[in-house]
Order: sequence, then structure tokens, then C-alpha cells
Amino acid sequence: MRGVVYDGNDYQVVDDLSVKDPGPGEVTVRIEAAGLCHSDLSVISGTIPFPTPVVLGHEGAGVVEAVGASVTTVKEGDHVVLSTLGNCGSCQYCDAGRPTMCRSTFGSRPQPFTWRGEPAYSFANASVFSERTVVKPNQAVRIPDDVPMGAAALVGCGVLTGVGAVLQRARVPAGASVLVIGVGGIGLNVIQGAALAGATPIIAVDTNARKRDIALAFGATHFVESTDAAREIAKRGVDFAFECVGHVGLIRAAIDLLDWAGTCVMLGVPEATAEASFNVASMYLDKSVLGCRYGSSQPQRDVRRYVELYRQGRLKLDELVSATYPLEDMKSAVHDLEAGEIAARSVLTF
Repeated sequence: MRGVVYDGNDYQVVDDLSVKDPGPGEVTVRIEAAGLCHSDLSVISGTIPFPTPVVLGHEGAGVVEAVGASVTTVKEGDHVVLSTLGNCGSCQYCDAGRPTMCRSTFGSRPQPFTWRGEPAYSFANASVFSERTVVKPNQAVRIPDDVPMGAAALVGCGVLTGVGAVLQRARVPAGASVLVIGVGGIGLNVIQGAALAGATPIIAVDTNARKRDIALAFGATHFVESTDAAREIAKRGVDFAFECVGHVGLIRAAIDLLDWAGTCVMLGVPEATAEASFNVASMYLDKSVLGCRYGSSQPQRDVRRYVELYRQGRLKLDELVSATYPLEDMKSAVHDLEAGEIAARSVLTF
């Protein structure tokens, strides 16, 4: 079957990939669409260290093709959005409704694929840049058949992370002021999450002026091209700042733009060894800095919730799809993303 493999030197679309049959407690999903996220590129660049060869992709949707013994939550033919977690379901964090903190989701390096006669790793427990993948049943969230696959795929990472950061991690209340640094796939979902929460103003910051229209369409009340310009709007600072780029200088800028009792949420992913700084004295004004993994989401609950909001016309998914590419055009999709030509998300189709 076809898939995208990174061998430690370069990535390529191959046609000699295979995946194992589902074992007990496993599900085979035929991938229909997959979003191209910066995290996939971070594996290629080395920002996210990962063993190779690895089958890339972690944001996808498809159709259940087969289920292993003891699987009862999904059946053959179900349309599903894939989650990257694969949490155990029985630890103290899972019991408390915090599956993103389940230790079993950290450091797992399964090798369900075979490429050129050797085992290949699964990236983020998903590897959706392949025609088929094998996951745990709790990673496959059933959705209605009428939801377009391209839109549904983006729920599995960008929407869960961005909207979840607002509603689950920061718990932004109505009327709060929000700053969003970086208007990409994550940033746009933070913006629409803030709009859902009733925040105002919502200030979007991006150096790419072409992002203005889409930021405003997703719910931003203001668009500026620098954090200095944001200060002109929120003179006392903002209640919540979301850094969606992964740049330590922008993390510092987000913290500096907080009002008293403000909260900065870090969503962008810098290099693993990166360190950020801030003025310590300013933090005694009850300011907070929060990390956020996967929007602090409960995927089985939140995927269904966001899909229903989409069906009600309250959450934008179709508008997140900036361009579609057949899997064979992966290189073109990466080029356009890195060139800043993609307003929101690229989607690979199978």
C-alpha cells in the first residue's frame, strides 16, 4: 500500500508499505483524508526527535475496515476521526477525565508497519499518511456519515488542540480579552474557540498580512502584524494570550502582554532544548503560564461535540481546508505550507 515514510534523511511517498492485521483490542482504519500539520514537518526537521523509519501523519479520518477480537465500540464501515492518544482508560488520570495525562500515551513507539522488509514506526500512534493504519479502539471516534472526510480529519488535531486550549485548558470566560499569536491551523481554532466562549476583543497577530481576512472570518475582532501593535489595542494587556508559533521570543511577548491575573497558554512547539524567559517580578500580579497538551481534550467526548457544533453551523471546519492534494503530491503540499501559501490547513486525500 501507499504511504509517506521518513527514513532519517528524507521523506518519500512509497507503494511498498504494509501494515499488520488488527489484533485483539485493535482496529484497522482505511484513511480517506489527512491534514498536514507542522508537527509532521517537525519530525523531518528534527525539532521532534523520533526513531526511523517512521510513517508520518497524525491528523486523519477514515472508515473502519476491520476490528480485532473484543472490540465493541466501533464496527466495520463506521466513519471515524482518529485521536493520537490511545490512553489506557484505567489509570488515575483517565478516571479523572484527563486522558492527555495518561502515562501510557507518552513514549510509545509501536511498529505496526513493514517497509522494505523491516519494521517501521507509527508516528503519534496514528500514521495517517498511509492508506491503512492500526489503532486502539478508543482512538477511533465514530462520527455521522454525512460529515465530509476532509473537514472531519482536521478535528483530530487542530480543532481538538486549538478549541480545546480555550474551552478545556484556559477555560476562557465570556467577556475576557484574548490575544492569539500565529494564525495557522492551531491559531484559527483558538480564535474560533474564543468566539464560542464569548471572548472580546479577540486580537490576532501574524506577520503574514494575507491572514487578515481568514482571522476575521473565524471570529477575530482585530488583526495586527506585530505584538507591539497588539499593545496599542489592549493597552493594559489581555486576560489570555495563546502562543501558537513555538518561538521563545513570542512566548516572552505573550507573557509581557498579559494584564494583571492574565494567563499565557503555550501551544507552539519549539525545539526540545529551547528555553524561554520572563520578568519574574511581573508574575506576582497573579499571572500564569500554562503548557497545554492536545487541548487538554477528552477525544471521545470532544470530537463528537465539535462535529455536532459543525453540523449546527457554529464551528467552521470546511473553511479550514485551504487546499487539497493527492497523497502523491506530498512534496507540493509541504512546499506550499512552508512558503506561507496555506491560510489554514492542507489536506491529503487518498
